[in-house]
Amino acid sequence: MRNPVKTWIGFVAMCIGMFMAILDIQVVASSLTNVQAALKISPDRMSWIQTGYLIAEVIAIPLTGWLTRALSLRWMFVAATIGFTLASLGCALCTTLEPLLIIRVIQGFCGGMLIPAVFTSAFTLFPEKNRVLSTMIAGTFAMIAPTIGPAVGGYLTLTHSWHWIFLVNIPPGLVVALLVAGCVGGGRFDWRELKCIDHVGILLAAIFLGSLELLLKEAPGRGWHGELVMALLAVCAFSAISGVYQCLRVPHPFVDLHRFRNLAFSLGCALSFVFGFGVYGATYLMSVFLGLVRGHNPLVIGEIMMVSGAVQLLTAPLAAWLETRMDPRLLTAIGFGLFGAGLLANGFETSSTDFNGLFWPQVLRGVSIMLCLLPATRLALERWPEAEIPDASGLFNLMRNLGGAIGIALIDTVLEQRTQGHASFLIARLQAGDPDAARAVGLPLAQFHNVPLAPIDDLTRAIVAPMVQRAALAMSFNEAWRIIAILFAVSLLALPWMRRAHIPDSAMGPGTFHGH
Repeated sequence: MRNPVKTWIGFVAMCIGMFMAILDIQVVASSLTNVQAALKISPDRMSWIQTGYLIAEVIAIPLTGWLTRALSLRWMFVAATIGFTLASLGCALCTTLEPLLIIRVIQGFCGGMLIPAVFTSAFTLFPEKNRVLSTMIAGTFAMIAPTIGPAVGGYLTLTHSWHWIFLVNIPPGLVVALLVAGCVGGGRFDWRELKCIDHVGILLAAIFLGSLELLLKEAPGRGWHGELVMALLAVCAFSAISGVYQCLRVPHPFVDLHRFRNLAFSLGCALSFVFGFGVYGATYLMSVFLGLVRGHNPLVIGEIMMVSGAVQLLTAPLAAWLETRMDPRLLTAIGFGLFGAGLLANGFETSSTDFNGLFWPQVLRGVSIMLCLLPATRLALERWPEAEIPDASGLFNLMRNLGGAIGIALIDTVLEQRTQGHASFLIARLQAGDPDAARAVGLPLAQFHNVPLAPIDDLTRAIVAPMVQRAALAMSFNEAWRIIAILFAVSLLALPWMRRAHIPDSAMGPGTFHGH
């Protein structure tokens, strides 16, 4: 018989492990530009630090169920925590981008298993009477992480060095592994489950995701032609077709594509994809804008980016209350509409936009995050039999991470491809004496009267060039924000096609809903 006190200690330790995995994305986000400068990474390759982590999570999420059955929840979590901790140490020791990316993938793979395992443990470790409390505790840890993450990352980088955004994981990681090993019950291995893992499907998925990310980054700059682009297209298409065929023919596929026959689930996964695109894309855009355009240090970046997480934490109880009382389609429409409005509000930045200009867009997105997530999850998962919900939930969450990985790659493409064109446009307008262009760049307006200017000397050109580049980069950021906002607006078209889900009894509380 389990010791209740030990079980609760082990569960809280698991929540801390999940907290570390979620925190890691936010901690790294506020310090991206510092890591880029320290390791001399070109701006167009910087996003791999985040996308490599997200792609690894996409692979890990469907594997979590198999590995839990094979190793037991206890030892799977211990192994994943140790892997995450060692990978964090490895990241801190890197001096170039290539090994950092490899170890970051390992870190993301291990971290990706920690998150779903905690919510599984909330149901498997406790009797029914304690499940609402355990789910609430896990959800609180999950929400606090993105709230404090940017500031923690900024503080560590500014007061110590960027290495500490990874080194900070080591002490709690070791403690979590020891507590889970000693306090969580069970631990029988079932090696037969490992034979059921679709190794071919996993390999094809990894090849597809990797080649797709490379294609999205390399092809636009090469005009979508050339040997490399054609090779990436071929690899991407072959791995995608082969992966789909593999998943449809084997009895235990890596991803059960037959679930997409359910229209409500398919549309829910599409919403999850868009949501991931927006959430991870917004985090990336904010951190890079504040670093490259505004030139802020990581601590200031973290303090500014805390707004969205803090608002999310404060409004989560209201979202949970509304989710039990409103048609989830209406609530999802409100959530996606508010999030899209927050994205669109960011789409009018200038090179001087700072905390005040970024505050209300962050508030809109923070308020809407749980309104996007909770009802859309219920719409997608409610009608599955209880035994099938864990696998369906894994696929639903996989789509969110996939959206984030693809979204960051596309954002990088916009920033890289559009900035030079905007710079050329601004230079031409400045030479024509356009006061609007001068205002956008931040130049005094006294010399600009819509009359062509006299040729400028080399010193003036050297002073003006960085200002033009920052203004052009801000214009590219605006385009990226608006593209994501349009995607959110289009996603609302899916809602009328989704059947009205059952509105649960308000007495049930949010913790009883599958998939939270």
